[in-house]
Formats: sequence, structure tokens, C-alpha cells
Amino acid sequence: MSRRFTLMVIPDSGKRVRRVVVSHRLLVSSLVLVLGCALLVGYVVTDYFRLQLDQQQFNQLLVENSEQRQQLEQLKRDLDGLRNEMIVLAESDARVRESLDPSTKNPVTVPVGIGGALDTNTADMTTLQKQINNLRLAIDLRRESQEEVRNLLNDKHSLASATPRGWPTKGWLTSYFGMRSSPYTGRRKMHEGLDIAANTGTRVTATADGVVVKATTEPGFGKVVMIDHGYGYRTIFGHNSKILVKAGTRVKRGDKIAEVGNTGRSTGSHLHYEVRLNGVPIDPRKLL
Repeated sequence: MSRRFTLMVIPDSGKRVRRVVVSHRLLVSSLVLVLGCALLVGYVVTDYFRLQLDQQQFNQLLVENSEQRQQLEQLKRDLDGLRNEMIVLAESDARVRESLDPSTKNPVTVPVGIGGALDTNTADMTTLQKQINNLRLAIDLRRESQEEVRNLLNDKHSLASATPRGWPTKGWLTSYFGMRSSPYTGRRKMHEGLDIAANTGTRVTATADGVVVKATTEPGFGKVVMIDHGYGYRTIFGHNSKILVKAGTRVKRGDKIAEVGNTGRSTGSHLHYEVRLNGVPIDPRKLL
């Protein structure tokens, strides 16, 4: 015989007491049903939160993937810029050799093209690494070629005139060459020059003889001047308030080329000054 349980309901108002008889089987079944519902609700809730977490992780992966794609595109643009720089250096090298002595025309075979244009749909880090390796080889060859030009000229005075020397403006250093925290993102980033704080309108001068190859406005550097001094040297002057030269202008060391400003991506009036040798940024402090 199955056991039974009796539930008594006693109202406060004095009404008749009611009795409810529940069998043992029904009570156990009800408990099992309640427990099953609780487990089902728990599973649904847990699955919901897991899906929410997966969605957050998926969104984070989308953001990281977007950032990596942007970095990849930036690397492609940088590589294209370096490749164009190599072509300009090769052509300049050939012109110098030919102007010195027609018999020296094309004495050394140096590759001026580094592969074809990158396919933005298929380029990956391996492809970029190959491009970087090719550029490193080309840069080494270009350095050897530039060294040969130096030996061929054998003119210390010309080399001295083409080597950047001295301060490009009067002011004080606020940021040095090397790794630093970006003032905009806070991330560690290479700073390829010096920041010299000075009042807007302060005189900016060429630090070596050369030819202006760029005098324009760019989103990052603002009003910027670039001078090619030969022998692989180039100097860059950024964030100017005014440019006083044009592309193609020949300048001497000490000539006024611009005025200090706060144009482009800048946090205050200063001059961003870079020195590059064979396309590679070097610390300008060694040449001040």
C-alpha cells in the first residue's frame, strides 16, 4: 500500500478546515518536475550568458582583426614608399656618376625595382617579410654604391657641405630620437627625429647644402620641407607655420627655409627635425 500525505488548510476566519490528501508518488513526481524545471532554467540562463560572452569575444576578435588589417595596409604603404625611395636613390646615383665621368656610367649593376605591386587581397605577413628582406638587401647594395660614389668623388669639402650639422632652429629639446609613448594613444612608438620647442615664427634653417625635394602640407607633419643633400643624406622639417622655399630650390647651410609652427598633428609650437641616411632615420643629436 502506498503512503499518503495529508495537508490541512486552517483558515483564520473560523471556516471549515480543509484537507488535501497527496499520494507519495504524486509528491515525488512533483518534486522531480520542479527540480527538472529548475535545471532547465539554469541551463537556459547559463547558455544565455555563455552566448553573451562568446559574442563579446567575437566582437573583440573583429576589432583586433580590423586593427591588424590596418597595420598590414600601413606596412604595405611603408614598403611602397621605401621602394620608391630606392628607385630615386638609384637614379640619383647614376646621374652623379655620369656627370662626373661618362666612363663611369653604369659601372655597377644595382636593382632599382623591388618586385611588383603588392596585392592587397592576398598579401600576408610572409609576403611582407620577403619584401622587407629584399629591401634590406637593396639598402645594403645602395650603401655600397653610395660608398663607391664617395670614394669616386674624394671630395671632403663636398661631403662636409652635404652632411647636416648644427641646430635647425633656436629652442629646447622636448622629445628625443627613439622609442617613446605616443602623446595621442599612449602606446610605445618609434620617434624618428627630435622635437625642438620654439615660438611660432622662429627661424628654421637648412643644416646642410642641398636641393628641396618636398615643400608641401601633409596630415601628420603639417607644413613640411624635405631637403636632399646627396651622399644619402636627407633632412625633414615638420609642423612649420610657413614654408619659404619650393621643390627644386637649391639651399645652403644656414639659409632660412621655413618658420616654426603648430601645423599637422601637433600638441604645441615646435619643429620636428629628422635626419635620414640612405633612407634610414638616424639620431640627429650626433650631428647637432
